Amino acid sequence: MGNLTGRYDTVPSAALIADAGQQLNQIALLADEAPAGRVQRELRSLQADAATLMGQLVWDASQRRDHESARAYYAQSLELARHLQDPATEGHALLRTCYIALYGANDHRQGLELALQAARTTRKTSHALSGLALLHAAEAYALLGEHSACERALLGAERHLERSDGTDAGHELFTPTHFGRLAGSCYLSLGNYDKAQQFLRDTATRMAGRRKSRAIVLGNLALTTIRQGDLDAALAVFNEAVDELQGTRGGGGMNLVFRAARELRPWRGENAVQEAQDRLMALMEAG
Repeated sequence: MGNLTGRYDTVPSAALIADAGQQLNQIALLADEAPAGRVQRELRSLQADAATLMGQLVWDASQRRDHESARAYYAQSLELARHLQDPATEGHALLRTCYIALYGANDHRQGLELALQAARTTRKTSHALSGLALLHAAEAYALLGEHSACERALLGAERHLERSDGTDAGHELFTPTHFGRLAGSCYLSLGNYDKAQQFLRDTATRMAGRRKSRAIVLGNLALTTIRQGDLDAALAVFNEAVDELQGTRGGGGMNLVFRAARELRPWRGENAVQEAQDRLMALMEAG
């Protein structure tokens, strides 16, 4: 399963679904047949992780549209985690469900509630997961226009993430660029474009190899520069985001780049804008 997780950021999720589904089914079968005790517990824990990964792959492959299937996999992981009394796995499943509410269904209030629930669930178990949950709570507050609450959540997230180390149950889920990526997105939503640009530019330069995640950062940076009225900078970032999406087709990045393309419409008479949008359409047709 680690191999699938490692490939997630570099290849289209649709190419991984069959292997991930097969692994999930094999783990579930082994867990069903294992005698009660430590081995069965370890297999159920692996099953929960595999179900979470399947939800992630299905949602990304659908360009973040198939909410129902993704939620079903996360619900399976959540049930197993609660049965195992494993707050880290439970918090991760809640956090993934939060992403659907925030970035798919655009139900920012529900997304906020799920993010805060994930933070509470993992508070005594994983600083990494608690910090990530508070980062997404901050983004929910930003989308709701609640500036002060957003700032408080960012500060709380930063404190948790600073305390995370290699023994943290959620260590592998956190990267050093997470804070800048989410903080930049928060300030974009709040209309503080200078601060958003500062976080997003710095984060994009430090994300080599994480192509799907970097496309999201570049998509937000493109939106930031468009709203600042800097067309040349916006087109440079837009084209870089399209480059990152070649070969990965990450759902989050695709959605943001299409939003940026819509916001470029006032300049659609410009040849460079038309060329950039043609590149995006060619990417879609190639898929």
